[in-house]
Amino acid sequence: MELRTQEALRYIAPLREGGSLPGLMEADDGFRYVVKYRGAGHGTKALIAELIGGEVARALGLRVPELVMLDLSDDFGRTEADEEIQDLLRWSRGLNLGLHFLRGAMTYDAYANTIGAREASDIVWLDAFLTNIDRTARNTNMLVWNHETWLIDHGASLYFHHAWSDPDKAALSPFPYVKDHVLIGRATDLEGADERAHARLTPGVLASIVDLIPDDWLQWEGAPDTPGGLRAAYLRFLTTRLENSRIFLNHAIDVRKQSV
Repeated sequence: MELRTQEALRYIAPLREGGSLPGLMEADDGFRYVVKYRGAGHGTKALIAELIGGEVARALGLRVPELVMLDLSDDFGRTEADEEIQDLLRWSRGLNLGLHFLRGAMTYDAYANTIGAREASDIVWLDAFLTNIDRTARNTNMLVWNHETWLIDHGASLYFHHAWSDPDKAALSPFPYVKDHVLIGRATDLEGADERAHARLTPGVLASIVDLIPDDWLQWEGAPDTPGGLRAAYLRFLTTRLENSRIFLNHAIDVRKQSV
């Protein structure tokens, strides 16, 4: 498993809907990407969460725009007129994360758009597994493109790594925020979602996903370990959480029963 690495050629526009100020860029392969910057508020931790979240979702058979490593050269963005954006681009030199831009996609509306019970259950399971707090009715982080549902923005996942106090304990949490999930009421096949996830997320798949994290994303200020040690900790979190999925699965099932 590997991601393509492309060079950013042209900054097009900011996407001010997100708090981290992602941007739309054109790369040297001729495609456009929504770019998450290493120089934004949560730094490379948000990119790590985006990378792991997106590729775990893809491994589960859910639709996620292709992720690529997008390299910003030292000269990139010097002519940008907006000083805030120019600073962000300067702080983001090196490898960033790009999501293939789905031209014409519309934001998923929980009241206007439909989704099947199986897909809804797989998405709720995914977000409980990743501890993703950002898939609510207010901010679904889903798009409808070609009449299909696509998942975007997993940067709020794995929130244990912001404090990094006890990753092993965090892996065993029931994920109480599932009560706010936009699809919890439609997730009537959570048991099936758990079975499908265990079949797809083998130890080798999880290890391959974690191995995609670049070393320099694992060297933030105050990092508690070496890149190799941190990579091992991410993998341990994911494998421990998967082995103990009944904890968050049972909680999600109880919450869903109370919501209908």
